[in-house]
Amino acid sequence: MPTQAKRENIDELVGLLKKTNAVYIVEYRGLTVAQSTALRKSIREAGGEMKVCKNTLMRIALKENDMITAPEFDFGPNGYVLSYGDASAVAKAIRDFAKVKENAALIVKGGIFEGRVISKAEVFAIADIPPREVLLGMAVRAMSSPLQGLVNVLSGPARGLVTALAAIKDKKENAA
Repeated sequence: MPTQAKRENIDELVGLLKKTNAVYIVEYRGLTVAQSTALRKSIREAGGEMKVCKNTLMRIALKENDMITAPEFDFGPNGYVLSYGDASAVAKAIRDFAKVKENAALIVKGGIFEGRVISKAEVFAIADIPPREVLLGMAVRAMSSPLQGLVNVLSGPARGLVTALAAIKDKKENAA
C-alpha cells in the first residue's frame, strides 16, 4: 500500500495523464542541470511537460488511467514527457534536442501513443509529421483543387468567346 505522499503523487500523475494525448519516455541520465532545463523549456514551448518520478508510481498512475503500461521502459531513471496539445510538436522538441551532439546523453526509449506502446523509431516518425496548421492547409488545397479545375473548364468557352470578339473588333478597327 503506498504511503500518503506517494498516493498524492499518483493522484497528481493520474490528473496529468487524463489531459495527455501522448507520453514519451526518455532517459535523462548524464544531462547537466543546464541541459535538463533547456530540454524542459523546449518541451514546455511545444505544449508538453516533463515529469520525473519513480517508474512504479507512473506504472500505477497509467493503470489507474486505463492506459497501457510498458514494462520494457521500467528500468533506469526515466523522464516522462506528457503532451497536452500537438503530439508531433512535443516529439519534434525531444528529437531536435537529442540530435545535438552535446545532448547525446538523452536517450529516447519510446512512448505511449493512442493506446499503444511505440518505439523510438515511431517517436521520431511522429516528430516528422507536419504541424496541424500545415496539415489543414494541405487538406484545404486538396479539396479546393478539383473546384478550381471545374471553374477553369466552365469559364473556358466564355473566355474563348471574349477572345474571338476582341479579335473581330481589332480586325474591324484596322480595316476602317
